[in-house]
Amino acid sequence: MIQRFFTDRLCTQLEASRHTVAGYRDTFRLLLRYASAQLSKPPVKLLVDDIDADLIANFLVHTETARGNSARSRNTRLAAIRSFFRFVAMTDPTWLLHCQRVLAMPNKRYVKRTVTFLDAEEMAALLAAPDRSTWAGRRDHALLLLAVQTGLRASELVGLRCGDVALGTGAHIRCMGKGRKERATPLRRETAKLLAVWIGSDKDEGRPLFPSIRGEQLSRDALEHLVRKHCLTAARTCPTIGAKRVTPHTLRHSNAMDLLHHGVDPAVIALWLGHENVETTQIYIHADMRMKEKALARVAAPPTPSGRFRPDDQLLAFLEGL
Repeated sequence: MIQRFFTDRLCTQLEASRHTVAGYRDTFRLLLRYASAQLSKPPVKLLVDDIDADLIANFLVHTETARGNSARSRNTRLAAIRSFFRFVAMTDPTWLLHCQRVLAMPNKRYVKRTVTFLDAEEMAALLAAPDRSTWAGRRDHALLLLAVQTGLRASELVGLRCGDVALGTGAHIRCMGKGRKERATPLRRETAKLLAVWIGSDKDEGRPLFPSIRGEQLSRDALEHLVRKHCLTAARTCPTIGAKRVTPHTLRHSNAMDLLHHGVDPAVIALWLGHENVETTQIYIHADMRMKEKALARVAAPPTPSGRFRPDDQLLAFLEGL
């Protein structure tokens, strides 16, 4: 069943992306190991009725307690499991009641915190952190500048090729984004000039735009390490950046907040970032303290009299005087 789910359902019928397949693979690798340990059966001996709602609930608790996964990661694991049991219900209706119990399992609620972003001073400190006298420093500076200016996702950044950059008049960068949506993002003049110098005279359009020292494509882990390293350097001159947990996605949030502060319409920001709908962009409006302060400044304070409370009861007056 699991083999057919991956080969027929995900890869053939849905043509799921490699990121989706990898995420589902990791979920079922963990689930099968957990079920094998709990039931004392090798994975190839497990049956569909062995993976019931109770075992899945215990597995989800295990991912949070033993593995330290967040509630969002837990819900992602459950989504993959639900997808498999929907496939089982369609393939073999005799398991319909068993599958319904699994599909009825709810997501876990979690605190939705405001997004973390860098202000103009923090972004300038981060861009100044790489040592541009070295090849790695020039690469990191160009990568960080492009990330801050375009708001590309981490997977989009590391997947860029030299042929994805169009320089000259109407300079822009093309990428294949989430949901297999191709989009083009315009580049500022200084960003285009920097990328032109970085690419140089190499005409190999298939070469990674930001390669590793071995000439290969950067991994997402390498990108996160790169951002974290330069944030530590930037914190020496800008202490506020050291108090924030900065990831590659934080640079994407910073780009969106910068556009919002410059009066760009949220619908345009959603188009710029490649969001599925405009509602996704509302998180930046919630995080924008400047807009809230402007709204507060337009509201007049109510005419409430100020003064100290005077109790009109003798007992209250006695207690007040103690």
